[in-house]
Amino acid sequence: MTRVRRGYIARRRRKKMRLFVSSFRGAHSKTIRIITQQKIRALFSAHRDRDKKKRDFRRLWITRINAAIRGTEGGAYYSYSNFVNDLYKRQLILNRKILAQIAILNRKCLYSIYNEIVKKEGCKEATELI
Repeated sequence: MTRVRRGYIARRRRKKMRLFVSSFRGAHSKTIRIITQQKIRALFSAHRDRDKKKRDFRRLWITRINAAIRGTEGGAYYSYSNFVNDLYKRQLILNRKILAQIAILNRKCLYSIYNEIVKKEGCKEATELI
């Protein structure tokens, strides 16, 4: 049987796959069969970790807000959960990312938000703790 030379299409496809995994080490960037497996694995991990990154940032923001709120004058027993609950009662809808940035960059602004929440008559729990 005569040898058949393949066309340029398969070579072009493999070259494109090699460009994707060019930074991988060893056979992961050289052997076509392993390249395809590693490409699938890399894309799957990237898809999964995009959601994980969102979770991790939300946890970070909550931790920062909680640390800043517990650091307020007289607010040693005032926790993050009470703070967010009182924000919703007052209909001050600020997302956690903005609150965390305020906690880091402008702590006095966060304290003023905290004081406004505590002054409200409906927030009896916060005033009892102070």
